[in-house]
Amino acid sequence: MEDKTPAPDQDGELVSTGVRSLRELIEIVSGRSLKEQQPAEDFGLAEMLPFPFLALVGQYEMKLALLLNLINPAIGGVLLMGPRGTGKTTAVRGLMDLLPPVERSSCFYGCLPEDVEFGGMDAVCPDCAAKYARGEPLTRADRVKLIELPLNALLEDVVGGIDERAAVHERMRLKRGILAHADLNLLFVDEVNLLDNAISDAILDASASGLYTVRRSSISATYRSRFALVGSMNPEEGDLRPQIMDRFGLRVVVQGLTEAAQRLEAYHRTRAYLNNPRETIASFADATQIAVAEIASAKALLPLVQIPAEVAQAGIKLVQDLKIDTLRAEITLFEAARAFAAADGRAQVTLDDIKELAPMALRMRRSEFMPKFIDTLTREDESIRQRFARL
Repeated sequence: MEDKTPAPDQDGELVSTGVRSLRELIEIVSGRSLKEQQPAEDFGLAEMLPFPFLALVGQYEMKLALLLNLINPAIGGVLLMGPRGTGKTTAVRGLMDLLPPVERSSCFYGCLPEDVEFGGMDAVCPDCAAKYARGEPLTRADRVKLIELPLNALLEDVVGGIDERAAVHERMRLKRGILAHADLNLLFVDEVNLLDNAISDAILDASASGLYTVRRSSISATYRSRFALVGSMNPEEGDLRPQIMDRFGLRVVVQGLTEAAQRLEAYHRTRAYLNNPRETIASFADATQIAVAEIASAKALLPLVQIPAEVAQAGIKLVQDLKIDTLRAEITLFEAARAFAAADGRAQVTLDDIKELAPMALRMRRSEFMPKFIDTLTREDESIRQRFARL
């Protein structure tokens, strides 16, 4: 995965140098000094121009976790935990320019080639069946989108419900919800700890199974919901239910920048962005394109990445030594390690990969309650057996 990336010279401009991994690219752009930008002319038009992801200063663990989640959604998502103002939402929105392309159904009903392969022609609509017979593609190339869940969203907004426009004409039809629109996209749930429990459960169940079913009156529909999940929360505003916490793969603690130089550089970059967003984005365009290519290369290599038996056994022993019950610990740890190796251009996971990612994958997974609960039940069972022996 040898490539070329911009690096800063003495004037803060970019020069070409070798980059061996996403990790190195993150470190290079995080250390850049950005020139002050001149204010851009305001034409009064609103446009989504997110702060460049690679322009974020520091926060290596957060950036690494988000990039690994793009490479391998099987990681199970990322939860960002930290105080307000530490760049959590800014980082997620900055991913928009890094999101990879994906093959998406061009049919209104979402028909895909695999539907025909597994269910025959009857599994797709008549139009797609005719297209498939003629050898025409059923999908089109599209970019992954960032879908944000509004804080005031209702359950019907999330899963879908009766189409009101169709109901006016005395017809019953379901409309897709946010989860269906998030299929093959990136779903961002800000302040996930403040969500209604029913909405949280719906999101996490859909994320785990990759589909969900909506039933309203006499009609029902099943929608695909294969998305990469990212959540954020401020622990000061409330805890997250253990059931929901367990569903997130990587857990990142986002702290404020501790070095004075980093905080000053963050201020300079923010000021430059506020003065002229386009010029700031353009100054990181080369690095962004390299990151996009790195992500695409890693995704292509990922199916070939293997975990040697001795490395897998070391990972399992670590989980057992920590007395972690959930099997999602190993799944997240190993899938993140595979993505990390792929990003490094390697087809084999090493013990160093496990060591690098273990804190993000395994933190906050141990239960303080369950050992006491099981110990109580064990003592109770033993008491029952003793009394039975006296009969």
